[in-house]
Amino acid sequence: MNVFNAANFTLATPPKMKVEVWSDIMCPFCYIGKRNYESALEKFAERSNIEIVWRSFQLDPTIPASNGTKRSVFEYLAERKGMTVEQSMAMHQQVIQTAKNAGLTFNMDKAVVANSFEAHKMIQLAKQKGLGDQAEERLFSAYFIEGKDFGDTAILLEIGQEIGLKKEAILEALDSDDYAYLVTQDIQEAQSLGVRGVPFFVFNRRYAISGAQPPQAFLQTLEQSFAEWKNEN
Repeated sequence: MNVFNAANFTLATPPKMKVEVWSDIMCPFCYIGKRNYESALEKFAERSNIEIVWRSFQLDPTIPASNGTKRSVFEYLAERKGMTVEQSMAMHQQVIQTAKNAGLTFNMDKAVVANSFEAHKMIQLAKQKGLGDQAEERLFSAYFIEGKDFGDTAILLEIGQEIGLKKEAILEALDSDDYAYLVTQDIQEAQSLGVRGVPFFVFNRRYAISGAQPPQAFLQTLEQSFAEWKNEN
């Protein structure tokens, strides 16, 4: 006689279609793209079968890790693009309006330019704990809305603990070559895929959307890629 033991019986987790997103948390269009994607996902009937995977990317790895000098995004863009601060402010007003259309209120006058590499290491840790999306959202909000400096370790610790990471684990990740390697690996993979800018969304490794496209574009790509994935799985 066979005795069924529930303790020894586990159901396999059903597979989900992956949507990979290369993103940098100091990129305004990455936050806008996230919102537009989420708007599309809300209208997608099979959203429970979609898994989002955040990938690291750095728009400007040359930003000093920490030099004690805080620059506004207006000054930073003016220096990088060779324009006046007034021209930079005008460009940012267009970005603010685009964000508003996506339901976001950017306070660009508060944003502090910082190298994002350390924050990406914490995101890699969060991904391992199933908190990748929460980490991205919280860091975006901290940067574009609250004006927090994620180049400050104390700020990263605060944000990480808010989403459920332990302080000791965050410190270990920030000091770890392994997590630095994971960030670098994502960036190198983006380069091998020909990614030149972010956000860059990849659906089931077959379809891609570059930039903060309208929700309808995301929805159409979700429907097409999922239909193919479902037939194969």
